[in-house]
Amino acid sequence: MDDRRYRQSGYKDSGRQREAPRRPSDAPNPGAVLKNRPVSRCAACGATLPVTAESLAECPSCRAALHACRQCAHLDPGQRFECTEPVAARIADKQQVNDCGSFSLRVTVERETSSGAVRPEDARRGFNNLFKT
Repeated sequence: MDDRRYRQSGYKDSGRQREAPRRPSDAPNPGAVLKNRPVSRCAACGATLPVTAESLAECPSCRAALHACRQCAHLDPGQRFECTEPVAARIADKQQVNDCGSFSLRVTVERETSSGAVRPEDARRGFNNLFKT
């Protein structure tokens, strides 16, 4: 008789040896742990800010104000006065410099996904290799 119909996973697995699924040799290792790093970015241009950015008054790249609600970790549009901290009065312009005492620069955790620096000539070479005759 035909044994193929009984080879589905889950059907009487206890009496049979299971082989591990194979993955291609060029596939990324799913068990590899990606590194995480804390990063502060400018809300206006997305430039990475230095670790000591709280001492800076403006973004070195686009000159946007850093001590503003837009850069603060407590900014939440769903809260009263758009802030998670108790604030006496609403700050209307979230992009302008303010003197809020509970300001804290927003720091996010990003994964380092690239294994190395990608050079533009690598992409060009790969593109040209597609159309070789």
